Amino acid sequence: MSGILEGKRILITGVLMESSIAFHTAKVAQEQGAEVILTAFPRPTLTERIAKKLPKPAKVFELDVTDDEHLARVEETVRAELGGLDGVVHSIGFAPQDALGGNFLNTPFESVSTAMHVSAFSLKSLTMACVPLMSNGGSVVGLTFDAQFAWPQYDWMGPAKAALEATSRYLARDLGERNVRCNLISAGPLRSMAAKSIPGFGELAKVWDERSPLAWDMNDPEPAGRGVVALLSDFFPKTTGEIIHVDGGVHIMGA
Repeated sequence: MSGILEGKRILITGVLMESSIAFHTAKVAQEQGAEVILTAFPRPTLTERIAKKLPKPAKVFELDVTDDEHLARVEETVRAELGGLDGVVHSIGFAPQDALGGNFLNTPFESVSTAMHVSAFSLKSLTMACVPLMSNGGSVVGLTFDAQFAWPQYDWMGPAKAALEATSRYLARDLGERNVRCNLISAGPLRSMAAKSIPGFGELAKVWDERSPLAWDMNDPEPAGRGVVALLSDFFPKTTGEIIHVDGGVHIMGA
């Protein structure tokens, strides 16, 4: 029986650890029949090492999504390896330490600018670098952390994720005529590299211990990865600009 991504060619960013959503997206995508190519920054050798734990080999190339020269090389690199693309996964986010951990009122604009560029504007940059490879349309899927709320310790990553969510909607609007869909998965907190960079992450995470209708395991990124793969597949052919929550149901809870 073939998988739901049989014959699909998928570019995935952000495979930094085996515990990341991006790694489990790549794993499930390969299991579902996709050919996968990975990007890495700033340490391609780290991603190459982690990639060896995937079910099948995957090429890794360096890509800094804030560098126009790197972005200009995406089409040539991917076309040589896969011939084209059917899907793109944006799993990229970064904020300087002074933009996190309760420092919201004192964060300088330079740090906010970095967070916005890497975490939000890069969705547009990466997508536009890949669109020429999606001649038959395709699916772009990004990762957010529900930006409807002000979370403890999350500070300027909250507005950055809000910008990411808005960027996804505008991409969905403008790329629909090319049959390119753009959606997001809003995952609950996980013990990933991103989590390790947030001071006081435990305070944020305990919200899930107290309020999640479904038991939430912060050590299990696979449910989020499966959500990404579902959106990459043809099972959502007319869904775009959407945010699908894979968070155990916390987003539905009131007081």
